[in-house]
Amino acid sequence: MKLLVCVSKTPETTTKIQLTADGKEIDTAGVQYIMNPYDEWYALVRALELKESAGGSVTILNVGPADNDSVIRKGLAIGADDAVRIDVSEEKDSLYTARQIAEYAKSQAYDIIFFGKETISYNGSEVGAMVAEFLDLPYVGEASHLEVDGGKATITRDIEGGEEVIEVDTPVAVSAAKGMAEQRIPNMRGIMMAKRKPLEVVAAVDYPDTTRIVTYEKPEEKGSVKLIDPDNMDELVRLLHEEAKVI
Repeated sequence: MKLLVCVSKTPETTTKIQLTADGKEIDTAGVQYIMNPYDEWYALVRALELKESAGGSVTILNVGPADNDSVIRKGLAIGADDAVRIDVSEEKDSLYTARQIAEYAKSQAYDIIFFGKETISYNGSEVGAMVAEFLDLPYVGEASHLEVDGGKATITRDIEGGEEVIEVDTPVAVSAAKGMAEQRIPNMRGIMMAKRKPLEVVAAVDYPDTTRIVTYEKPEEKGSVKLIDPDNMDELVRLLHEEAKVI
């Protein structure tokens, strides 16, 4: 089985995000970056489990600059066989990223293309579906369980009030959510082996920018909590009408 896992680099989960003075960029000074947790903990680990049970290979793919290589190497340390970085010098939008992934993957005949359900930085949940569309593949988003038998994949995902079970022919694109697998910590042997595993850098295809960042704005600071006596329902109703904000 030939498996591709698309991974992103994101700020560490406890990072306090600051903006540049003009509000057009995120201030990266002092920011610690990691592999996006949904990509690492669920998509990558489930791909490795499938390889271990059925054989095959797992390739990591990232779209980004050279300083993403440390994040990619962690994926190799966890157990991926090789990696590809599509060389893009600066951050682009979801459409551009999806175009790059699809252009590379279209000639590689992957059985399953994995994504995390979203990045923790933008929470867009867009790239996986776009790639599937460009490659004319079925797409199952936010999957919590996946099994493969021959050329068929049985995929479970949570829906409101229950679970949905889908059977689909491979090749297929899947985004992984919590429950798909359990996090793995790379051991020393894996870290040492990662240094020798191939990381191919390929040029990006020429594709125009379709969006641009005008400005970022931080959300308003949270206000103080008001505690209302359970017997004072009139005051609660007044506050809901006059002060509560709909988000």
